[in-house]
Amino acid sequence: MFEILTGMGLAMPAGLNAYIPLLAVGIADRYFGLINLAAPYDLIATPGGIAIITALLVVEVVADKIPLIDHLNDLINSAIRPSAGAIVLMASTDAIDYVNPIFAMVLGLLLAGGVHTVKTAVRPAVTATTGGVGNPIVSAAEDGAAIGISIIALIAPVLVAFLLVALLVGLVWILHLRRTRPAAADPPGG
Repeated sequence: MFEILTGMGLAMPAGLNAYIPLLAVGIADRYFGLINLAAPYDLIATPGGIAIITALLVVEVVADKIPLIDHLNDLINSAIRPSAGAIVLMASTDAIDYVNPIFAMVLGLLLAGGVHTVKTAVRPAVTATTGGVGNPIVSAAEDGAAIGISIIALIAPVLVAFLLVALLVGLVWILHLRRTRPAAADPPGG
């Protein structure tokens, strides 16, 4: 039961930064034994896997702090972040007989994709309201949240249930705003 919560908790921050939960999984397996990755996912925890993920993380962190480049980075990562969510959820639940790998993949895609959707909906508003000055601050907060959620998922997976509720509320709120925005933009009587 806790393995699925761990996987779900790792998939969510992949929507903010694909490489933080991947690196957390690799380090947790290789150095702390908090998770046991089976093949082929054990490649994440090899020294080469950790080095590659770290290099990609550095690129992601730098690119996400530069206004306008961060939007291009989000576009490129629209496929990468949900895929990373699927990978960490499948890796976390691979040894569990009652979790179908296809279910784990789809759930990871949806969780990371949902978080990524919220991120990409909010970031243009930050750019517009701050002239891009707020982007590095928001990006740093996202990175901090991704680190914190990844650690929580690995050491206290039961808390992930509360994070899932918060994600659902955020998605409903974003969808509500998107539906009501065009109606609010119409002039009265028009």
